Amino acid sequence: MSDSVDRRRRLILGAALSGVASKAFAQAEPVARAVRAPSSTRLEPLRHVDAGVLNIAYYEAGPADGPVVILLHGFPYDIHSYVDVAPQLATRGCRVILPYLRGFGATRFRDPATLRSGEQAAIGADVIALMDALGVTRAILAGHNWAGRAACVAAALWPERCAGLVSVNSYLIQDLSRAMAPIGPQYEMALWYEYYFQIERGRAGLAADRRGIARILWDQWSPDWDFDDATFDRTARAHDNPDYVDVVIHSYRHRFGQAAGDERYAGLQRRLASLPPISASAVTLDGDADGVLPASDGRASAAKFTGRRVHRVVPGAGHNLPQEAPEAFAAAVIDLLKA
Repeated sequence: MSDSVDRRRRLILGAALSGVASKAFAQAEPVARAVRAPSSTRLEPLRHVDAGVLNIAYYEAGPADGPVVILLHGFPYDIHSYVDVAPQLATRGCRVILPYLRGFGATRFRDPATLRSGEQAAIGADVIALMDALGVTRAILAGHNWAGRAACVAAALWPERCAGLVSVNSYLIQDLSRAMAPIGPQYEMALWYEYYFQIERGRAGLAADRRGIARILWDQWSPDWDFDDATFDRTARAHDNPDYVDVVIHSYRHRFGQAAGDERYAGLQRRLASLPPISASAVTLDGDADGVLPASDGRASAAKFTGRRVHRVVPGAGHNLPQEAPEAFAAAVIDLLKA
């Protein structure tokens, strides 16, 4: 989920803005609704590449010599968040790459001894390691939820590698120094799973019923999304990864200071502590039916984008915006290609 620690202020501001200001800001223009792929469609075949500490499983579409777009999924989702976005970009001539994050799908750690870290520095570094392994110099990075954060981290720390950024819920780099700053109880309530995962009962619960927890989160985060069981099951298979529980638990414990990070990313994490700005051209998106973060006009994070930045509110979209509103997400990428 796009649950950066510093969102606690953004949640309160977003709630105030979502009723009036966000509607007066840049709502996404209506786009023609394309035919949705059936829930039986799977993004296959997968390719594999050794990239840093991982062997990354990924799907690729479009011409090999096209501008590269890397579409990054979040928790508890998978690459099928982009099942209707990828074809739209491929037909526009893009080389579209959809990797499974660490702990998801067929992606595996290369060394059994590697810490199963889910910290923000690690998932951002994974993006650059993938680009290096595939010989990709620059790419448009597009993501939501955890991987929106990964895209923001990569764009901020390796600006020369980022040709443009699409991020759902704006600037997602976590301010770990404010991890224990409380917010209003109406917002804390929505974060029940973050607190649940801090204790061993939560780890045991996730291990025992990862699909049950994911299904509850899907329903809560996208209250207007009418997905069927087959759509959920297609994604839930990716959560059967043997490292899923460890990576998820570490991610949520690390952001609250309850787990140490992987030393190999300590230098990157120190750089992230300054909340570095993003200089690449960016399109940020909020869904106005997001059950996690209320839609805003984007002003709260404006200072973190030093390049050209457009913020849009997408009507009817919840937290899994690329799968719920693929035309709007694809349009954001296409706008960056034109820039």
